[in-house]
Parts: sequence; C-alpha cells; structure tokens
Amino acid sequence: MSAIETLIDALQVLPGVGPKTAQRMALHLLLRERDAGVALSDALRTAMEDVAFCRLCRNLTEHEICSVCRDTRRDQKLLCVVESPSDVIAIEQAGGYQGYYFVLNGRLSPLDGVGPEALGMDQLVDRVNQLNPEELILATNPTVEGEATAHYVSQLVAGRIARISRIAHGVPLGGEIEYTDGGTLAHAFQGRRDIG
Repeated sequence: MSAIETLIDALQVLPGVGPKTAQRMALHLLLRERDAGVALSDALRTAMEDVAFCRLCRNLTEHEICSVCRDTRRDQKLLCVVESPSDVIAIEQAGGYQGYYFVLNGRLSPLDGVGPEALGMDQLVDRVNQLNPEELILATNPTVEGEATAHYVSQLVAGRIARISRIAHGVPLGGEIEYTDGGTLAHAFQGRRDIG
C-alpha cells in the first residue's frame, strides 16, 4: 500500500469521514498544506502519548487530575454525570454550572457488550463517597441507552445522595412547537415546572 493510500485509510478512522472525504483531506494536505500536515501529525502524536483519563472524574487530561477536579472554587455539593468529555466541554461553554463531573465515557449497551464495569461505576461510587455531594445531576443523552444508564446510576447511588435529578428535555430555546417531534414534546410536558 502506498503512503497516500495509507494516509487516506488512516483519515477514515475519524467520525463522518468516508473514503472520498479522506481522499480530499489527504490530497489537500499533500498539495497545499504540508507544514500544517506535519503540525497535525505532531499534535496527534503528542495527544496520543500525553492525554489520559483523570484519576477522579475520568475526563480527558494531560495531568493525573484534570483542571476541573483541581479547581477548589467549584461547588462540591454538585456532581454531574455525563456520557463523554464532549458533554463536559458543552456544559462548560454554556456556563452556569459550577459543580464537578463524572465522565462515563459511554453508556450502558448490553448488545454492544458495554456493561457497568466499562463505565467506571465503581469509580463513580468512590467519587460520590469522596465528594459527598448534596445533588447528583444525571446529564446522559435522551436515548434509550442514555435513559437506561441514568436509571442504573440513580439506583446505584440511591440512599447515598439527598437529591438525584435529571436534566430537562424538551423544546429547545428558540424552537417552534409545531416543528418539534412528538417524543420531544412528550418530554417537555413531563418535565414542566411551575413559574412564579
């Protein structure tokens, strides 16, 4: 296999990148962005060698303990369980949440062989015992697997935490009801809250 074919195959490991897109990327780097390609290669190698999981929350970090877990200004009363590091990034960018996280790095999926041990449930219990939060916020995705994972976690920590909550699901801000699917509307009505 040629170096070009190897590069094209390697690029296809990225989500959403098929053979044609990989070919376009490879040719673009080789024809127009050689220096950027070398920088990309160096960045990938460094990340693959230096990035690991935080010992406390399982988020990705270059240190033994991530910056969120090291931040003593955060609210120790709140612990948010998410499926992936991208969820942490999204919540942090949105602002407003100042508690700690626990990253499952997946969701329960027995058909795919993903059970509780793969999601670090023992580590989650340890984190709950260490922080002793007043509230556990379940922020898994509103999919069948995400809901099953949220239910499992809530059962696992029941009795250890005073309040277990689930993030609201429903009509997005700026959305129009007539264009919202039935499942989303059902969640919105179930999760309604008082005003005033």
